Amino acid sequence: MEEINVATWEEFLGGLEEIRNERTSSTDYVQDCPLLFRGQGNSCWQLSATLERTRERILYRDYFRIIGKIRPQIESLVGGDWPIPPYPEVERLAKTYDELDMRFWAGDFPAYAYMAYLRQHGFPSPLLDWTQSPYVAGYFAFAKACQEAHGRVSIFVLRQRSFKPSGNQMDVVYFFGPYVKTHRRHVLQQSQYTACLSFHDEWRFESYASVFEKGHRQQAFCWKFTIPVLSDRRF
Repeated sequence: MEEINVATWEEFLGGLEEIRNERTSSTDYVQDCPLLFRGQGNSCWQLSATLERTRERILYRDYFRIIGKIRPQIESLVGGDWPIPPYPEVERLAKTYDELDMRFWAGDFPAYAYMAYLRQHGFPSPLLDWTQSPYVAGYFAFAKACQEAHGRVSIFVLRQRSFKPSGNQMDVVYFFGPYVKTHRRHVLQQSQYTACLSFHDEWRFESYASVFEKGHRQQAFCWKFTIPVLSDRRF
């Protein structure tokens, strides 16, 4: 991951334009996939899903057991309906590499709509949320800038590789697109999600700590722009 320190919001937009121009002339990137952005209120914070901050490397089946137990209460309280696979099916899938890997690559994440809803309402989630708009990311970065930010916030820029390495016993980032029925904020914020998983005898959720670093296991191209909190920003 490349870190770029800029002095103003306009300088960030200029760097973003360079990334976009490079994408159109290179075969390394998936051309029909948009750039994704994530704003964070402290430039010292790393990329991490809310579940990772609560419980690291939780088993895929264990997480589904938890959200399955609370689903009837949530549906009763909010009047929604989120069908999810029965736990015995999830337990079987969690111990087979090929079947879930192919589904993940196709953007088919079991209980995706339900998990996105939980994520939008603050429940610890393995989904890392991104937006297609740099301005939405900028809002979240600056509006939630914390006092410990050391004067800078960060905006991460992510784009997919054309040929992404994968395999069991390695951490893989899967991309799940915007087409899911969930809370209206998902549409307003132009949201998309990623999840980091690995298979070691069975599936588990993993950390984002190294998946965007350069090397033969690099999962996608990611830039981290840091911007002064007091910069002249107009978005």
